[in-house]
Amino acid sequence: MELGKVPVAGDTIVVWFSCGAASAVAAKKTIEKYGHMCKIHVVNNYVKEEDSDNVRFLKDVERWLNIKIEQAVNSKYKACSIIEVFDDRRYMSGIEGAPCTMELKKKARYEWEIKNRVDWTVLGFTKEEKGRFNKFRINERPASIHVLENISKGECFEIITNAGIKLPDMYLLGYPNANCIGCVKATSPTYWNHVRKVHPEVFKERADQSAEIGVKLVRHKGDRILLNDLPPNAKGRPMKDMKFECGIFCENKKAS
Repeated sequence: MELGKVPVAGDTIVVWFSCGAASAVAAKKTIEKYGHMCKIHVVNNYVKEEDSDNVRFLKDVERWLNIKIEQAVNSKYKACSIIEVFDDRRYMSGIEGAPCTMELKKKARYEWEIKNRVDWTVLGFTKEEKGRFNKFRINERPASIHVLENISKGECFEIITNAGIKLPDMYLLGYPNANCIGCVKATSPTYWNHVRKVHPEVFKERADQSAEIGVKLVRHKGDRILLNDLPPNAKGRPMKDMKFECGIFCENKKAS
């Protein structure tokens, strides 16, 4: 199907909701702008290892949007667990990216798209992420809409808070996003020692599994090392400056 430059009446738009503030606002703005003429789906990829408060946030956002948020699941991994994926693939993270992204997010998306005709795609790229949006549009989905091109991440937090919705606990716990606890794409010692402090049981789980598989997840003093070998006082850049984000279409970026 040849698509025009903007959505037209009768088109179908999918908004991929990652249980974060930006994707929630992206869904809201998409419905406000196109809901009168387009069919809109808001779809989430549930991941078992995300904080349980994300489910509460999803339900709050559903009521705010007045729409049912759908779920896209990879039929091979119906438990939606990154641990299951790592055990099965014997791979956690490296030059090929992270298998949890491919299996629980991208392949789940592909399955959903096979069953649902989609004309346009929306993600929670904020105005600071114009480069990421353009890269996604070129490499992933040419028919994408940058609905947050004039809205910053901070403004998304304000919009959610002003709507009377409590932000996901992950933000309040000091994490830079609301995704999996112990994200294996992160290499920063600052991040991993934060996980060790706030979620010690998750740190141990990632450390044990990565050691068993032989994956060096963290970078310390220029070298990749096992989590079990990370000094508890090791630091990189402050968490707020970390250069990774994990949305529905997670892309690895350099982290200190």
